[in-house]
Amino acid sequence: MSLFKKLFGSKQKQDTSGTAADQRGKFMPEIKLPTDEKFTINFKKNGGKFLYCDSLDEVYDCFQNILSENNWAPEQVCCLDEKLNQVFNKFNIKKTNVCHNATLLLSPCENLVADIGAILISSNQIKESKLNDLPDNFIIFATTSQLVDTIGEGLRGIKNKNKNQIPTNITTIKHFSIKEENDFLTYGSSSKNLYLLLLEDL
Repeated sequence: MSLFKKLFGSKQKQDTSGTAADQRGKFMPEIKLPTDEKFTINFKKNGGKFLYCDSLDEVYDCFQNILSENNWAPEQVCCLDEKLNQVFNKFNIKKTNVCHNATLLLSPCENLVADIGAILISSNQIKESKLNDLPDNFIIFATTSQLVDTIGEGLRGIKNKNKNQIPTNITTIKHFSIKEENDFLTYGSSSKNLYLLLLEDL
């Protein structure tokens, strides 16, 4: 998806486009951004960090770089998802049903919600664990086909994929900076230091 590559260009381009937006009248209809661009803007605004990858090998390299940058060992990683455990089998991560004493959680997600820049997850990924009981550090593995415009669209997708048994514990992670917990506007929400490994699959 060439858009993600464009977004990592110079800041000058972004500043110029912002000026153009300011010149529009206040009663002009809003410019409708593509889903991927909207997600990128809102996700970064929420404090999220993401790495766009063209291949699974690039995902592995980014994963290793995240661990190295934070001085985390693979043994400190917990993964509750069996399929994802197989994808990251080359790393010596914990294959367990609980994340006690883990430094970070490696997890897939249901969807990436563009209009609020959030990660939609459910019991399919985190079982019945509450966000507060999980590590403060998350690495989410997702693909570009999981991008949706709204939470409603994501919930419909979950319902359609799981017609026999709709998952429980459906929630969003929207705040990606631990310090935000001191802000009364985010009271009651669980902030996570979150990295997103985004694999191109379209």
